[in-house]
Amino acid sequence: MTALIIVLVIVVLLVIVVAVVSYNGLVRMRNQVENAWSQIDVQLKRRIDLIPNLVETVKAYAAHEKDTLDAVVRARNAAIAAPDTPAGQADANNQITGALRQVFALSEAYPELKANQNFLALQEELTATEGRVAYARQFYNDSVKDYNIKLEAFPSTIFARMMKYDKREYFEADEASREVPRVQF
Repeated sequence: MTALIIVLVIVVLLVIVVAVVSYNGLVRMRNQVENAWSQIDVQLKRRIDLIPNLVETVKAYAAHEKDTLDAVVRARNAAIAAPDTPAGQADANNQITGALRQVFALSEAYPELKANQNFLALQEELTATEGRVAYARQFYNDSVKDYNIKLEAFPSTIFARMMKYDKREYFEADEASREVPRVQF
């Protein structure tokens, strides 16, 4: 009889340990996904903040390229108003990338713009920020993958369902924004 009680106590303790470890793992991974998302958000906001300076610099040299500059401003405003979801931010990110490509293409038509130190510095900052966005997106997507796997793996799937943890979506870029922009000097 006492052996049976000891076995039951051990089984109950093992179930409790598995529950605690699974729950803590879910919490840790959920927080990692949220942290990774905030890193993407920081870089996207950084890029959005650089755009007005770029537009003002280009305006001085290419005043009659109003449509191109308006497209950049519209894309920036859409990004500011975009939903704070991976799909919403990815769409806004794709619009900005397309608009910025048009602005950088203007530098080919305006040699004096291409030689402007402010333009070159802003272009360098935006290029560096694009690299940071790509890295943050990769880290986020890796975190989401691990989190989603944990949600589906046994035994954590039991606790994930009980706690109503939901799968997260990836931050997907469209095909055009996956291309490396070519900048020629």
